[in-house]
Amino acid sequence: MKKVLAAIALSISLSGLNAAQAQSQSSPQGLEIRPRSVTAPSSQVPGLLPTKDIEAGQVRQKAGPAAQSNAESGTQSRLATESADRALVSPRQPAPIVIRARIAEAERFFKTRPRQTALKSPALDAVTLALLEQSTSRIHLLTLSKQTFLTKGAEVSLTTSLGTPVTLRVLRANGVNTAVTVFDTAGRSLSPLSVEFPIERAGIFREMAYYTSAHPALLSSELTRTGQTYIRSMVDLAAKRLRERGAFIAPNIVDVAERLCLVEHVDHDRFRNENRKTLFDEIYSLYALNELNTYRYSVSSAGAGGMVQMIPWAYNLERQRHPGAGLIPDFVAGMRNHANALQAMLLYMQDTWN
Repeated sequence: MKKVLAAIALSISLSGLNAAQAQSQSSPQGLEIRPRSVTAPSSQVPGLLPTKDIEAGQVRQKAGPAAQSNAESGTQSRLATESADRALVSPRQPAPIVIRARIAEAERFFKTRPRQTALKSPALDAVTLALLEQSTSRIHLLTLSKQTFLTKGAEVSLTTSLGTPVTLRVLRANGVNTAVTVFDTAGRSLSPLSVEFPIERAGIFREMAYYTSAHPALLSSELTRTGQTYIRSMVDLAAKRLRERGAFIAPNIVDVAERLCLVEHVDHDRFRNENRKTLFDEIYSLYALNELNTYRYSVSSAGAGGMVQMIPWAYNLERQRHPGAGLIPDFVAGMRNHANALQAMLLYMQDTWN
């Protein structure tokens, strides 16, 4: 697994983007911004044997040497379908700050809408999407079965809460991070803002997740840059807080940590078989769309969680080594808190380097 991550990190470091990352106007005050940029590769590296993440309990299996040859036959048709979906959505997207505001509005709509009081817990077999009709700024709700939502390639005709007939197609099925396209009968795209997804364990409701995937209708180069800036700002903030508590993190460690926030979430089959810049842009977009909640529900098969995918053993080790860092005692809460998780990752990387 370490060889896989090293190969991807090397590919990211050596291949260049055409434009450098923009600086954020909303970065935390007093933050020292390092003059660097996150780059994305365009070449292919064969022979990787990855283990992928689990998103909200949806397990993906290890890929062996045969996976590449088996995937080649279906790759072209899959890419053609997704390219067609991207071409159909409007190229003029709202600014990221506007999208975030509409996502927040959709989540408030979810939480305040009337529910059946007789239900002690939400239905576990259904999910609801909030869809933005950009021409009218109306938000539609669309409910469908969780089974359909988690079936890659599924296509279903439904009617929204406002009475609009639409067709939904599932592009990538991955728990709360499932990406879809939605079109009305006139071929107009409705932008998925958020999904309300009930998370359960062994048939018992645990929590209601609200998440925004990298749906084609939301993607733009500005959104990608916003995600890059979010990662940079949060890593810099973590290093700054550790420095204030007496733990110095070397600049080269901070640089690598920034890239690992991308590498840890790369789908290795897609990395081998698809356009890598497009894949990286999707990950950056997730950070822009979900900010502090990005990868909140992501847990690997090894038990690694959250943004930095650290396992409990490593996290507890850093808490023991650095009691003055003030890391959150609870592992799950610590991994879901980006600032805390990044401090733990930086400490682990610096200790390993030392």
